[in-house]
Order: sequence, then C-alpha cells, then structure tokens
Amino acid sequence: MGLSSHQSAKMKSDEWLTPPEILNALGEFDLDPCSPINRPWDTAANHYTITDDGLSKPWRGRIWCNPPFGREALKWLRRMVSHGNGVALIPARTETAMFYETVWGVASGVLFLKHRPHFYYVDGSRAPFNSGAPIALVAYGKENLNALFDSGLGVVVTEAGKERATRNDT
Repeated sequence: MGLSSHQSAKMKSDEWLTPPEILNALGEFDLDPCSPINRPWDTAANHYTITDDGLSKPWRGRIWCNPPFGREALKWLRRMVSHGNGVALIPARTETAMFYETVWGVASGVLFLKHRPHFYYVDGSRAPFNSGAPIALVAYGKENLNALFDSGLGVVVTEAGKERATRNDT
C-alpha cells in the first residue's frame, strides 16, 4: 500500500494505495514506513504514517516502500539503499538521476510490471484509470530479489543485468 503522489492528471488525490495483488505476490513485510493514516488493509506488520515521519524512525526487517512520487521519493530511496532490505515501488523513469543514484548498480534487481497498475483510494475502492506511468519494483537484498522473481508480476533485471526474464520464463 503505502501512500504516493502519482503523475496522472486524472488522479486528483495525493494518496494512492498499492494494489493488493502486488503486495500479495511479494510476501509479508515487517514495516511500511510511509503508510496512509487510514488504510483499508495492512501492507506490513508495522506502519509509520505521515504523523510518525517514517524517515526519522528506525527501520527494522523487510521494508515495503511506496514513497510519495516526485522530489520526495529520493529521500525514501536513499534510506532504502542504506537499509538494504526491502522493495520500493517507483515510476520506471530509468533515465533519471534518482534511478542512477538509487537503483542502477545499487539495487539487487528491478521488476518492470507487465501492465500499468490501477492504484486504490484510501477507502479501498479501485481507481477507474491506471497509474498513467510505467511502474517498477526495486529490490534491495537477495530475499527481495527472489520475491520479485517468484511474483510473476513482470520482467526482472538483476544488478548484473544478466537475467532479463522472470524465473518462470527462462
């Protein structure tokens, strides 16, 4: 889940929840450090909301991070890099400085989703339109890379760039 601000002009709210099918495919997480205050489902065993300031709190275990899109995302991804254990959902803007700093050559692997997902409102209803941008899931740590491979959600590229398909496709 996690909250996020997306780029689509159709999306009027700043809070968008990760589709449950993405979360279910990735397994259990210990902490969601940027979770909405009101959420229709849990994304992790523990949650920090905007009132907790998840960037300033300790992170433990396997992290799920759907950060606010835009300039704030870099702070969250830097924290994911330093923590080294989790999955982040970000726009698949592979040419950006943020991607080069926190993903290419740093992350264990990247999954490019097969389709643009439909995010959810905080009341649990599905948005009638897709994300408006391609989405990537970024794994930090071997366990999380394996979760990407096992998810069946898309194509995985590893840090070394040697594997270009999901495990089931090879």
